Amino acid sequence: MTRTAYAIRHVAFEDLGIYEQLLEDRGFTVEYRDAGIDSLNIPEVQEADLLIILGAPISVNDTQSYPFLFEEVELIKNRLGSQKPVLGICLGAQQIAMAAGAEISASGVLELGYSPVELTEAGKNSVLAPLGNTPVLHWHGDQFSIPADRETLATTSDFENQAFTLEDEAGKPFALALQFHLEVDPRKVEQWLIAYTADIVDSGQDIAVFRREASQYAEDLTAASTQVLNGWLDAVGL
Repeated sequence: MTRTAYAIRHVAFEDLGIYEQLLEDRGFTVEYRDAGIDSLNIPEVQEADLLIILGAPISVNDTQSYPFLFEEVELIKNRLGSQKPVLGICLGAQQIAMAAGAEISASGVLELGYSPVELTEAGKNSVLAPLGNTPVLHWHGDQFSIPADRETLATTSDFENQAFTLEDEAGKPFALALQFHLEVDPRKVEQWLIAYTADIVDSGQDIAVFRREASQYAEDLTAASTQVLNGWLDAVGL
């Protein structure tokens, strides 16, 4: 049976990355909706088997400058209300948090580059367990609180909350929010280095080191990231 995954994309190269082929291998038809161009909160997206909200170099609170953010959060609220599967990455994770009643604010810190997250006890018993100590890609400055009655799954020294999940009353998950990036294709990191040069300089990073680490961690991170998504989709029933 064919299933449909809709991904809301904000920047052309911030796409599904390695997850696109993984979803297709699981039998999904993958469709993109481009924020600010395409209508988002429409029946085919509302009713899709899976919704994925990708990252962007803007804040979930930038609604005055980017009104489409209202439409995205309303779409997510509708999905959460009917407990339809939603995956949020970076900005998408913050939007899931907002839709679930949590707060999002500027941290005053730009967390950027490759480093591990520390899994909490809940995280060690979750779909994030395959990450272990594998460095993941961070690229964010905003932070979210955890929705009521939920637990943080991962943390870093500057960001207390890096991931959470939402489950139904039976404990079956239907939403996963990840502040960090597991989806990025390591072969295409160069696009990030070109587009977001200012972020890299402002954070004190060295582009050559960044590039080297992207290659160094590519194999382990791709394997762990694949296990995370497959594990979550299995738990969701997709």
